[in-house]
Amino acid sequence: MSKLFYTETRRRLGEQLEEGSLTLLFSGNAPKKSADEQYPFTTNRHFYYLCGIKEEGVILGLMKVKEELKPILFIKKADPVMEKWVGKTTTKEEAQAISGIEAIHYLDEFEGVLHHAIVTGEVDKLYLDFEMDGFKSTLTHEQNFANTCKEHYPFVQFKNVHQLISNLRMIKAEHEMSKLKEAIQVTDEGIQALMKNAKSGIMEYALEAHFDFVLKTHGIEDYAFKTIAASGVNGTILHYSSNNSIIPKDSLILFDLGAQYEYYNADITRTFPVEGKFTERQKLFYNIVLRANEEVIQMIKPGIPFAALNERVREIYFEELEPLGLVDTMEDVSKYYYHGVSHFLGLDTHDVGSRKVILEEGMVLTVEPGLYIEDEAIGIRIEDDILVTATGAENLSEAIIKTVEDIEAFMA
Repeated sequence: MSKLFYTETRRRLGEQLEEGSLTLLFSGNAPKKSADEQYPFTTNRHFYYLCGIKEEGVILGLMKVKEELKPILFIKKADPVMEKWVGKTTTKEEAQAISGIEAIHYLDEFEGVLHHAIVTGEVDKLYLDFEMDGFKSTLTHEQNFANTCKEHYPFVQFKNVHQLISNLRMIKAEHEMSKLKEAIQVTDEGIQALMKNAKSGIMEYALEAHFDFVLKTHGIEDYAFKTIAASGVNGTILHYSSNNSIIPKDSLILFDLGAQYEYYNADITRTFPVEGKFTERQKLFYNIVLRANEEVIQMIKPGIPFAALNERVREIYFEELEPLGLVDTMEDVSKYYYHGVSHFLGLDTHDVGSRKVILEEGMVLTVEPGLYIEDEAIGIRIEDDILVTATGAENLSEAIIKTVEDIEAFMA
């Protein structure tokens, strides 16, 4: 990602920040697992979006004084002993080249810089990323930091920068689209490997391994999320991810998966018959879901309410399921379809942004209708990744086969 991208995102955010403010964003730290082991580290996405640094323990500051935005980074000081164990840390020169930020300090200077900015009156407002799941959620690092600051500087006003950055992230830049397309392309290759090696009588995780192998050979370092490999009745469980059942004969298998490329995520679902050919009953329900998938994609364009997409899916399902005797009212659709059809996609798989919005050019969202007929062990979901264009939509995952005819031909 070009440093010009990060410079531009900071500029756009700076236009919305108040005068006399300091925005602080933390890259984060990997939590401890047990003994001397930590969970794998992944950079806070708001932080990464504004500077591109992937290292833990780094702090980004954005000071807005006299209508000028002054970015500053606080990085780790090199430790020659630790470098022999875990490798080198980011240098000042490297941080400048990645982020486009000239003012680079070490972490041991952070408290002094913060104190000086506040007591001299340059700053009387602190913006922090107060992302919270709920009232009873464990306090975040940002919340604990704010509580400490309030003890020392009770006159400082705290503001939440989370939604400001989230709103920016909803509209994707060209650089971001190139990363998303790469993630989707690798995911496509992985899905082809799954279809080529599918058969009944093996464990779901054994088939899943073919997807893992493709990602590893492409140098992919992480997944968009834990892969769902759900065969038979397991496909009716939305977030089934244990992947430890024997694949039944003549069953469908639902794969919800995605590669993550330089922190940008693909999110694709494909459902196919493990023996290579759909039964008539499987084909019937599959084509209902495919109709919903394709009609919603055709709906997408600037000016369409996000909520209208899911409303259309439910209408289609009622039209299709009522003649089959499965539903009598629109409310009955929820027996077989119990999630939304879409979410935003980007640096997070379920990316930031309100779902009460009107679609705009540059947004990227999934389209993932599903049908789940538990008593027939049929679980089907078809998911594509869609870019909202000036006049409509571009299916970024259009190359990933999904019709009954194409799937059967490929698997044959």
